[in-house]
Amino acid sequence: MPLTGKRTPLVIILGPTGVGKTELALQLAGRLNGEIIGADSRQVYRYLDIGTAKPTPEQRAQIPHHLIDFVEPDYNLSLAEYQDLAYQTIDDIHQREKLPFLVGGSGQYITAVEEGWSIPRVPPNRDLRSELESFVAQNSAEALHDELRQVDPVSAERIHPNNTRRVIRALEVQRLTGRAISDLQRKSPPPYRVLTLGLRLDRAQLYPRVDQRVDKMIAAGFVDEVRQLLRMGFDRSLPSLSGLGYLEIAAHLLDELSLDQAIERAKFSTHEFIRRQDVWFRGHDNGILWHNVEQLDRSELVQFLVEWLDA
Repeated sequence: MPLTGKRTPLVIILGPTGVGKTELALQLAGRLNGEIIGADSRQVYRYLDIGTAKPTPEQRAQIPHHLIDFVEPDYNLSLAEYQDLAYQTIDDIHQREKLPFLVGGSGQYITAVEEGWSIPRVPPNRDLRSELESFVAQNSAEALHDELRQVDPVSAERIHPNNTRRVIRALEVQRLTGRAISDLQRKSPPPYRVLTLGLRLDRAQLYPRVDQRVDKMIAAGFVDEVRQLLRMGFDRSLPSLSGLGYLEIAAHLLDELSLDQAIERAKFSTHEFIRRQDVWFRGHDNGILWHNVEQLDRSELVQFLVEWLDA
């Protein structure tokens, strides 16, 4: 359907890990002449395929995918870079008269694009980060979070104390600019007409589902995938390898953690991540249309999208 001349439409599909976003996106994009833009902070990395549940080569051949599998695991892709690339990709898809679908579970990626965050262009400072990481090792993540609370209470309220990477980033920006990152993160929504679809499933159903997915990843060669990444020289301390399962499997390969223990921890980490995703999406709900994935009528949803595009 021709989209030229209309305000740029953008369909967002979000929800917790393992709920079925990829499957729905493929169906909708196939019916509506769409292309998919990944919004997953780990699927951007090459070689991280099994553990990130990256769309398969067959799925990517079926529907064009963007911002997936395009940077090395030792490259620190910033939120600002992702946001810029997402805007460029959305505009390119629209100019080719196709419908962009932004799909993923990384709430910060999605919200930064949808709300038009003005992200501080402050490059990482390795020495400062090392200093702050040492502080955490000698004290605690909670102690570092307390320091952030003193200089930027707004960010401290938004960032969980255990999310050390984001706490360090907020302190890094504050120390290097003298201003709180929350002050610098102004919003200027992009000129898109946005429809946000949220997929949900009761946790009593979702947790067993993601547990089975972890088991399938192991059967598909997840351990060998992590072993190969380590052999290639990628350190487990890299942000790319902090993703669900990767730290636990690395501990199995490098420490004395049994595979059964690693699998159990990976499942627990996934449950915890799902809870954090829920908190993020509830705190940044700009009109999400939520659907229970098991009760969703795909044909009705396609018709709803057709009418939304024509409105």
